[in-house]
Amino acid sequence: MTKQLLIYGQVEPITNKSHKDLSVKLGENYEFARSTNSIPLIAAEFPLAAVEYPIVFAGTADDSVIPVVILGLREDENLYVNGQGEWTAKYVPAFIRRYPFVFSSSDEGKTFTLCIDEEFSGCNREGRGERLFDADGQQMQYLTNVLEFLKDYQAHYQRTEAFCQKLKELDLLEPMSAQFTTPKGEKVNLTGFMAIDRDKLKALTGDQFKELATTDELELVYVHIQSMHNFNMMLERAKGNDAFMDEILQDNNETVSKKTTKKKTTVRKTLVSKKTDIN
Repeated sequence: MTKQLLIYGQVEPITNKSHKDLSVKLGENYEFARSTNSIPLIAAEFPLAAVEYPIVFAGTADDSVIPVVILGLREDENLYVNGQGEWTAKYVPAFIRRYPFVFSSSDEGKTFTLCIDEEFSGCNREGRGERLFDADGQQMQYLTNVLEFLKDYQAHYQRTEAFCQKLKELDLLEPMSAQFTTPKGEKVNLTGFMAIDRDKLKALTGDQFKELATTDELELVYVHIQSMHNFNMMLERAKGNDAFMDEILQDNNETVSKKTTKKKTTVRKTLVSKKTDIN
């Protein structure tokens, strides 16, 4: 099954006609996010996310750019979801917390429609969890709260886009890669992302620094740079994942037979695709 925007399966607009008897049971199971190695992050989350995740930027210098947190060292790998489907980091990004709900737009963001992923395991018509509408088809408080959360998320997302545009205007972003060595000595190369170049940052004028500081964007810059140390933490997580290591070793053995010692993993470019209406 092809996912829409990483973790969404069957996204449908919420209506009191189609979903009058629908309930949503949320829990602590994050199986829906097991197969994604990166997810979008809004700027307001930087301080909390930087404690546990590497924060980078997905996209290209000529395309849209957004911040993402790296969750795995290879595609379809999330090292923050354990075998029981539990999220093992203290902070869960808002992109994950808003699931199974999402906004969609068909007019370039002028208006938004609240949607739900009907393939979410917690969606049911047996009354388990929270009802979306009452018996008369009126919106329940739970759905009102969901709507307000997504409105707030969308507003922060737009501010995050402005921050990323400023980084592009200042030409601070450079393509980067991260290399990891397994205990066997094989190389894993994570590519497809950008980071702020320290030398370019140092070359900014006093006025440019002042502007970044005034808007609190300079703090975001330094938080991002500090978060890059979390790649080492991810390697420790990977070493503790036997299935991951076995597969990495197997992949590398196959790659070695082709006269190369590197396995390349790319941060998913669908994160910044302008072709999707879901933000």
